[in-house]
Amino acid sequence: MNTQSSNTPFQLSGNPILNVDSYKTSHYLQYPPGTSHISSYIECRGGEFSAAMFFGLQAFIKQYLSVPVCTYQVDEAEDILKSHGLPFNRDGWTHIVSSHKGFLPIEITAVEEGQVIPVKNVMAQVVNTCPTCFWLTTYIETALLRSIWYPSTVATQSREIKKIISKYLFETADSQNNLELRLHDFGARGASSLETAMLGGMAHLVNFKGTDTISGILAANKFYSATRPGFSIPAAEHSTIIAWGQENEEEAYLNILNQFSGNKKTVAVVSDSYDLWNAIENIWGKKLKNQIIHSGGTLVIRPDSGDPEKIVVDTVERLMRIFGSEINKKGYRVLPPFIRVIQGDGITRFTIPKILQAMKENKQSTENLTFGMGGGLLQKVDRDLIGFAMKASAICINGTWYDIFKDPRTGPEKKSKGGRLALIRKSDGSFQTLKQSELKQDTSLLKPVYRDGILLKDITFDEVRRNAAI
Repeated sequence: MNTQSSNTPFQLSGNPILNVDSYKTSHYLQYPPGTSHISSYIECRGGEFSAAMFFGLQAFIKQYLSVPVCTYQVDEAEDILKSHGLPFNRDGWTHIVSSHKGFLPIEITAVEEGQVIPVKNVMAQVVNTCPTCFWLTTYIETALLRSIWYPSTVATQSREIKKIISKYLFETADSQNNLELRLHDFGARGASSLETAMLGGMAHLVNFKGTDTISGILAANKFYSATRPGFSIPAAEHSTIIAWGQENEEEAYLNILNQFSGNKKTVAVVSDSYDLWNAIENIWGKKLKNQIIHSGGTLVIRPDSGDPEKIVVDTVERLMRIFGSEINKKGYRVLPPFIRVIQGDGITRFTIPKILQAMKENKQSTENLTFGMGGGLLQKVDRDLIGFAMKASAICINGTWYDIFKDPRTGPEKKSKGGRLALIRKSDGSFQTLKQSELKQDTSLLKPVYRDGILLKDITFDEVRRNAAI
């Protein structure tokens, strides 16, 4: 195996054969003689949410399945896996290169991306199309499941938060205006990798349009033909305030207003570098008050420390006392349009409803506030949050299909489904997973998306958003 010199930058192999858990490389020797096809499915077994949004499959197909495997990758994989102590299916991968031009001979059927499916229902299904490659269906589980569970989980959580904010807007505001800008993605720096930020940031954009994760915008453009899927505004960070020194805090704020405020312009300024209350009461509320009022745009104050539930309410209350407020048709108070608040510290799906409820109890409308969410949005999720799993459910041996499933006595909640599956939507709107043989007059919602190197359905970001709409 070629080794890199100490001064050579490390690069993770882009070899799809190595995008796998180690133990799977031995599985081609473990299936029964006469096996020609294996069918596996993906579902959410259940967790913190009752339903999950399906998202991310097309990005995986375009990034990984649309590029053929090459002979040098087979050689590389053999070298690495054998030195790793594992068997290598060289005949199988050579067959894929020579007989299938390097494209994986599998078919993936799935629900449309953006659809929200109740847990414990099939969302996608994979089967090999070449009998020689019966082992391939389960081999790709590592890469395929990861490509789906993460963006689907981020999109699901983001959508659930959207429902919470929508509820409080309905209760305390005159309209749902700008709902799609009420949760801003601050998560890029808290993500574990660039690809994590890219996929998670893109998943959030299915539900909202506010983001500072540029990689998510690029991914939506590349994989789903999105047009301007997300927006941001100029904003301060602590370094651009403290660089002026505490004695020049007013000058730091004034500089930002001079640079970025104006007719129909919005700028956000973190204001707790020293003393949030002094900044609100004496700098924003006195020395710069007239400039804020007459700017023609909107200043967004960002408190960034303390108990979010208390800090937000107190910040809004002080701003209302200084700049005034109006009572909307729902009977809740609203700041003038030239000033708003964004809370970006300590924001999770658990703290958001607490903050909004505290505001409601103080007769403050939800429309006064926007949230910024970082690690809680893109990083504090895992596969178990909704129980994503991919399991083999049917096998064809000597021309006959058999249902297969796991049913562990010590973990009955992990019982899997058997058979080649279908998903239908019943007349009452509910979903049901059943075997393909039980379809009768119904049509399965699982539609062919990929087959033998070809993307069969290219869904747009706008279509995903329509499917996901609340």
